[in-house]
Amino acid sequence: MPGLVTATGVLAFLADEEPELKVFALKTLNDDIDTVWTEVAGALTQIEALYEDETFPERQLAALVLAKVYFHLQAYNESMTFALAAGPLFKLDAPSEFEETIISKCIDQYIAVSSLHHAPSKKDLPALETDLGSGAIDSSALISPTTPFSQSSVPSKSLLARASSDDNTILDPTFQPTKETRSASIAQVHDTATQVALQNVIERLFESCLKEGKYRQVVGIAVEAKNLDVLRRVIKRANQDVKSGKTKVQEGSQGPAEELMDYALSICMDIVQERGFRTEILRLILDLLNDIPNPDYFAIAKCVVYLDSDEEASRMLRQLVAKGEQDSIAIAYQIAFDLYDNSTQEFLGKVIKALPSGEPAKPKPAQESSDAAAESEPLLEGQESSEEELPEEVAKVYKNIRTILDGSKVIKLNLEFLYRNNHADMSILNKVRDSLDGRNSIFHSAVTFCNAFMNAGTTNDRFFRDNLEWLGRAVNWSKFTATAALGVLHRGNVTQSRKLLEPYLPRPSGVSTGSVYSQAGALYAYGLIHANHGADALDYLHQQFKDADQEVIQHGGALGLGIAGMGTGDQKIIEDLKEALYSDSALNGEAVGAAMGLIMLGTGHAATIDAMFTYAHETQHEKIVRGIALGIALIMFGQQEGADRTIQLLLANPDPILRYGGVLTLAMAYCGTGSNKAIRKLLHLAVSDVNDDVRRVAVMSLGFILFRKPGSVPRMVELLAESYNPHVRYGSAMALGIACAGTGLDEAIDLLEPMMKDPTDFVRQGALIALSMILVQQNEVMNPKVAAIRKTLKKVVSDRHEEQMTKFGAALALGIIDAGGRNCTIGLQTQTGNLNMAGIVGMAVFTQYWYWFPFTHFLSLSFVPTSIIGLDSDLAIPNVKFHCATRPSLFDYPPEQEVKVEEGPALVTTAVLSTTAQAKRRAQKKEKAQRRESMDIDTPAVSKTASQPAAEDKMDIDDDKKAAAKPEESKEKKEGESGDKEATAATDAKKKAEKEKVGYEIENMSRILPGQLKYISFPAGRYKPVKKPTGGPLLLFDTQPSEPKSLVEEKLNKVTTERAPVAGAGASGSSDGTPRLSGGAAQSLLSQLQGTGAFNRSNMRELSELLQLGQRMEQDAAAGLGESRARGSGGAAAGSGTGAGATAGSGAGAAAAAAVLNAVDEDAEGDEQAPTPAEFEYFTDAEADEEE
Repeated sequence: MPGLVTATGVLAFLADEEPELKVFALKTLNDDIDTVWTEVAGALTQIEALYEDETFPERQLAALVLAKVYFHLQAYNESMTFALAAGPLFKLDAPSEFEETIISKCIDQYIAVSSLHHAPSKKDLPALETDLGSGAIDSSALISPTTPFSQSSVPSKSLLARASSDDNTILDPTFQPTKETRSASIAQVHDTATQVALQNVIERLFESCLKEGKYRQVVGIAVEAKNLDVLRRVIKRANQDVKSGKTKVQEGSQGPAEELMDYALSICMDIVQERGFRTEILRLILDLLNDIPNPDYFAIAKCVVYLDSDEEASRMLRQLVAKGEQDSIAIAYQIAFDLYDNSTQEFLGKVIKALPSGEPAKPKPAQESSDAAAESEPLLEGQESSEEELPEEVAKVYKNIRTILDGSKVIKLNLEFLYRNNHADMSILNKVRDSLDGRNSIFHSAVTFCNAFMNAGTTNDRFFRDNLEWLGRAVNWSKFTATAALGVLHRGNVTQSRKLLEPYLPRPSGVSTGSVYSQAGALYAYGLIHANHGADALDYLHQQFKDADQEVIQHGGALGLGIAGMGTGDQKIIEDLKEALYSDSALNGEAVGAAMGLIMLGTGHAATIDAMFTYAHETQHEKIVRGIALGIALIMFGQQEGADRTIQLLLANPDPILRYGGVLTLAMAYCGTGSNKAIRKLLHLAVSDVNDDVRRVAVMSLGFILFRKPGSVPRMVELLAESYNPHVRYGSAMALGIACAGTGLDEAIDLLEPMMKDPTDFVRQGALIALSMILVQQNEVMNPKVAAIRKTLKKVVSDRHEEQMTKFGAALALGIIDAGGRNCTIGLQTQTGNLNMAGIVGMAVFTQYWYWFPFTHFLSLSFVPTSIIGLDSDLAIPNVKFHCATRPSLFDYPPEQEVKVEEGPALVTTAVLSTTAQAKRRAQKKEKAQRRESMDIDTPAVSKTASQPAAEDKMDIDDDKKAAAKPEESKEKKEGESGDKEATAATDAKKKAEKEKVGYEIENMSRILPGQLKYISFPAGRYKPVKKPTGGPLLLFDTQPSEPKSLVEEKLNKVTTERAPVAGAGASGSSDGTPRLSGGAAQSLLSQLQGTGAFNRSNMRELSELLQLGQRMEQDAAAGLGESRARGSGGAAAGSGTGAGATAGSGAGAAAAAAVLNAVDEDAEGDEQAPTPAEFEYFTDAEADEEE
């Protein structure tokens, strides 16, 4: 039947009395409504009358026609209402635009209505007992700190003007900004029939999706609508379809129900921003997983960690061990590794306490000594569980699980990995040392930080041992920083920490051990070694903090105590820290405030916040207020909506330091969530606050909120990076570095490269540090800009005309880009996707180096080893290989810097008159003659030498001329060579890429980057992984347990730790006070003397030292003590410690440099004077010629 051209005749039937004609007209119009809707629009009242007439037989048809007309009129709410009234006539599977639009509209309406009916379970914190927290804030009584003038009211369009008297709407989880697209177009449905019809349409839509197996679509709608009943029903339906045979599952793959739960878990952790609703979803998934016969235990572990359910964790581990199978025990070990990686010390302590100890029951002695426990004892308090009679094999399994949960196994594996794969380039470090003057405390600290980061966790303290003279230049807080660097170098070396730091640690009262700055730094280092792994270090540090009677030692003790006790919530420690805080000392107040936040990390403890907030208003010291602001931010870590009230109080404060703390609290509470409301608030503060510090930290905090979505940060800060305010530009650079750390993101690098030439020194500093964070573990194949940026960093360090702050940033950047011997990346989230609490906290405190340089060491907490360490069921390291399906050069280590022979400074060619040359020769002759006459020298030697002065003088002059003419030639040659080298290197790289084969084998315990994991596979063989590799320890199933196995040899086990002797004379590098020169210095001096052919007063003393060195070496060789003396002076630590770098042991730096760092900075009365050097002997040119 041909379509209608005009609807005039058909519309006339609508006025007829016969209902059959009306029905015919409606059917005809419905078929051709897309053509004639303009004419039908004029008769809407007639059709609506038919729909409202209850006696009319085809009311649903009339509703359908009305819906289509309103659709063409773009009145979508009315169209949806009539489409719902059409009932079954509204076809969901019709492919037209009308049906698709109305279905989308129905889903939006369903989500909006269902979300309103869902009452989120808020976990609000107890109200603060401060004056501001006791009642509502009167906005008219407060002067807004973010307006440039003293206004009592804020302009209506300002975000602050939306704040109600009770809460800040921007931080209110129910606050949603008005959108023109969706939320503003939601229809207000009050009719019960329409609501029922909407529910029926959604149910029909769900049913059609379930029949087609499109489960994920239904799960997505259910989560967005906050309807957990639908979510539960869909997952159960998917499980039933598998059982009934409707859905086929391939062998070795997950079923639809398991896939759905993984999907729901992923969107719950990545997309759902409301904490209360996320908890409800996780609780539902956990219940459903427990109902499955063979659930995904790794998914259960994720839920358990987030829900903080230690009972579920211990029950799951017991259940797996009870099965007694090798596979289930391996899964239990892997889950224990995942729990340690994602949980707090407090959580792990509860799980360990609930598990059997694995030790045979022993009768308790009548009295137990309360002295400090040995370092091999359980690592957390309260771990002793009820003794159970267990079989030997089961007891061994529980013992292994406890060693994993308390962290000792993970730390040992990471230490072994970093030690054996250390690729730190010492030539870069030496270049930094030579370029920066050690007498300047800023530069001395910069070299210290560069060394600490470059060798973090490797136990390689060789740089300190080789540079005792440089180390001796440290004074006061530089000593504190240098000593604390040992904690970064030996991080994780918990079993030997006391022995390593013994020369520095404070002794009992009344016994002086040297500089208080070294003692304080040793306590800080002790905490860094035990970072987030308190063990008995907490008791020791707590006692040292209480016993300290000097504020400097209290400062170091507080920092060490906070790092070691991170997240433990120990009230005894908090009380002692409060007592120190109330002493109102600016010197230790900042550290004590930060330590309180570290101890209560993430607990949201209202009483502690209340005490800190109150004291911040009482003290007059800015350093104390700043420490308190940082501490409050750490306490609110991860609290999200629970921290909104505290954030509001801090941001409303007129004190800019507390507002600074409010911004940092916002960043810590919402870190990694990508929360839109937090981003809106930060962006507003970044452009409106009158204080530069607040604006800087507001922009910087964007990096903490968005580090899970690094690609969105460059676009967000693009305009802020061009701000007129240098503090905002610096914050933009650091935000890019924090969010894009380790990604090598090109967009971020493009924004940061121009900032390296910024006119403000600290902006250049931030750009250099941020670039090093982004390019950590990147090589030229992954990112071609790496080589140029590394070259720029070295150039900035060595540039004498560069500002101090920029050079400081470049030195830090050179250490960060090669972090942990080039085996660590910066990880703010764990391998399994959860927040890396220690890493985020370390990064947050590191940013405070702006105010206090020693906070820089906290960045080492963000360093995460990048490896896969395969373990068998006995937690041994089998000799197994992995396959990587890429070219070897793609993820290879960057090439080491070529060590070039240092050339003297280029001489400028000068014109020399003949008379000047003659006068010079005469002066040299006269000087030599006078020198010879003043000595007892044999006459033959004099006559022999005197016969050739002219020749010697001529040779000297020729050499001078050659040296003067040489610079231009060498310069041209260097330029040509450098150009040729670059071209050759580029050509070689291309040829290498063409020749390289794709696919190669990787040994166990090797470096594997996060981006490399997707290319890793396990060849068919004896061992199979228990899960898809995510980095770190990975349990392997042994398919041939009865066969003998080959294990990887652990190098650290071979190194024995000895307490190195304490050096007596610091700066000379000798234990007995005899002045000595290193081999390099002796060669340099000899070459200098050979080149000049003359002696002068400037090198007499050096020559004396050189000759005494030769005499001492001859005596040692004669006595057979050469080997032992070498071991005592420089290599004593080679056998000490836990395996220091390639040449020595771990205790070397600590002991060999002890006297240098422990030296008191000022001379006291009655101190002994240095002994007068012995007379020296030297040879003349004539004697040297005779010997030849």
